Amino acid sequence: MPHTLASLVNHTALKLTVLAGEEQLDVPVRWAHASELIDPVPYMEGGELLLITALKLDAEDTEATRSYVRRIARAGVVGLGFAVGVNYEGVPQALVEAAAEEGLPLLGVPRRTPFIAISKAVSAAVAADQYRAVTAGFEAQRELTRAALGAEGPAELLARLAAHLDGWAALYDASGAVVAAAPDWAARRAARLTEDVGRLRGRPAPASSVVSDTDGDDRVELQSLGTGRRARGVLAVGTAAPLGTAERFAVHSAVALLTLTTERSRALQDAEARLGAAVLKMLLAGEPDHARAVAGRLYGGLLDAPFRVVVAEPVPAEEQAPGAAGGAAVPGGLDALADAMDSAAARTGEALLAVPDAGRLVVLVADGGAAAAVAAAHAAEAGSRAGARPRARGRSGRGAGGHGGTVAVGLSAPTGPMAAAHAYRQAEQALSVARRRGRTLVEHEDVAAGSVLPLLADDAVRAFADGLLRALREHDATGRGDLVASLRAWLARHGQWDAAAADLGVHRHTLRYRMRRVEEILGRSLDDADVRMELWLALKATSSPETGSGPPPAP
Repeated sequence: MPHTLASLVNHTALKLTVLAGEEQLDVPVRWAHASELIDPVPYMEGGELLLITALKLDAEDTEATRSYVRRIARAGVVGLGFAVGVNYEGVPQALVEAAAEEGLPLLGVPRRTPFIAISKAVSAAVAADQYRAVTAGFEAQRELTRAALGAEGPAELLARLAAHLDGWAALYDASGAVVAAAPDWAARRAARLTEDVGRLRGRPAPASSVVSDTDGDDRVELQSLGTGRRARGVLAVGTAAPLGTAERFAVHSAVALLTLTTERSRALQDAEARLGAAVLKMLLAGEPDHARAVAGRLYGGLLDAPFRVVVAEPVPAEEQAPGAAGGAAVPGGLDALADAMDSAAARTGEALLAVPDAGRLVVLVADGGAAAAVAAAHAAEAGSRAGARPRARGRSGRGAGGHGGTVAVGLSAPTGPMAAAHAYRQAEQALSVARRRGRTLVEHEDVAAGSVLPLLADDAVRAFADGLLRALREHDATGRGDLVASLRAWLARHGQWDAAAADLGVHRHTLRYRMRRVEEILGRSLDDADVRMELWLALKATSSPETGSGPPPAP
């Protein structure tokens, strides 16, 4: 506990007397300093007991004394010690009255008590207080270490830390979500600080900041966890007052221990990444038994139940929706997506296999699990931030449109180890559709359940269609017939001459003549089913409402 003026007054060897300011004796004393300057304020830091003999101060001058006392009190001096019997036989009444007016404790120092004895007493008390703080800090470190090594890990560590601080503590994971808090009620308070935590996570570790709890009187300190470029988590501690030496020591110990538990060694990360890449390679090569053997306990559980394949890649700035944040990596990048999925899987105990692959991220997630749901939610949130357009249809609110700032995601149908390669192709196809349509997330079920016509909006398909039909359009532009419309009607009626002719309002012989001209101009037979299919798709690609474009005008 800090040394106070009351402690000095009660020190039997010093023989100090209280002359004014009795009600302020419980104020902590940081140091004792002797000065005879008329204005010692520039040399004060606050918290000192100032010792004087009034060698240069006219302590009997009421105005001079009042001005002197007022200056030192406002500079943070907590007490004034006056040497009795040195320059003045007694304590001047003007000094007593000035101290009383300012509420500044005035202590009488007898002639036989040297100032250095008071300084030594304060110094010894400060040293003892610091020793107690360091001892308490070491004890807290040992207790926190035992908690970190226990079965409950970080949760128990936070509980011990909160008790040491007489406050609360919370732990956030790499995605900014609260994973543990102590006491239990602190989880609600910690959830209100997610924006502050997000800003801290955007700074290179280690980093810290102090914020205020708007709904309480707490002083909240945030400390990032990790040793690399990105924070692997954040520790928040809330207290009613600034941290003391012992409390600061405990927080630093907690940061070190939590960093050890949340930041695995780089060698271990590299080894796990290589193992995951090997398992994925075996699955895609059609070797599920070998993949299961290599996966072992680390990924084995993931292969024992239906899983999905997620393929994600960054979206170049020029492809992002209007208003997107120019490719900023933090809000919607692959790192943020990987962190969010990893955190969700860790909270629910799911296995997760994530492999960076040539600028992409390939992830195997449990079907219906938390990681798959977080991938969809992350993409939807990114799409919302980017001002994305809504989906024409959707299931369970998934797949909000618009590129999510920096990533597009394709999600396969549920599968097993035997069909992993097929699921990977499904995810790639869904990703391709997401990129083409300007969406953050597309599931393969959506592609399979929808129409093929939206896929015709691809520029390469349009170019093929325009080239295939160009000769027919040029013929029609001369006014010698309407071959394009006739071809469309004939194909729409599955080659039924009478029905197609009726649709066009011409004789069936006229329609037969036009179809022969189509074959002559194109040099292709309409009896070939592949030819009919290509022509029909070309007509749909250049005039379908799905593509938003009609036939080009005649040249």
